[in-house]
Amino acid sequence: MIVPRPSASFAFSHPAHFVALGFGAGLSPVAPGTAGTLLALPLWWLIGGGYAPLVLLGIVAGLFAAGVWACELTGRHLGIADHGAMCWDEVVAFLLVLAIAPDDPRWQAAAFVLFRAFDVVKPPPIRELEMRLKGGFGVMFDDMLAAGYTLLVLAVAKRFFL
Repeated sequence: MIVPRPSASFAFSHPAHFVALGFGAGLSPVAPGTAGTLLALPLWWLIGGGYAPLVLLGIVAGLFAAGVWACELTGRHLGIADHGAMCWDEVVAFLLVLAIAPDDPRWQAAAFVLFRAFDVVKPPPIRELEMRLKGGFGVMFDDMLAAGYTLLVLAVAKRFFL
């Protein structure tokens, strides 16, 4: 069965769906990936300052692993492996960006714009890997590459332009 646009009842029908759909952010009728990325901001504000950097990276790794499971199962249930409503991948990848980028609203705004651009455009090798890697891991991993590009551009900007 292919579900073109999941409903709230679908999101709440299984914990994996709720996670993969970004606690409901993926139900947004417009730009669910952007909604998922925005969801990362209040999550970051709740946890960001309370943990050491290595602990934060461990939390992101745990959220990544949960996303592999949730996106794998939800993709099967939706009939589309990387359904557009699944936005946990954006949430986790942007949390990684926020964990490493300077803790300043201007840097966070720049990171948001860059991350969304890299996630949408999918420069090499993101698109190629997205097509090759399947299942929940593939769904989660391509956004981590977009996060990597984002962090690289931010590091270059900080080093050479500021």
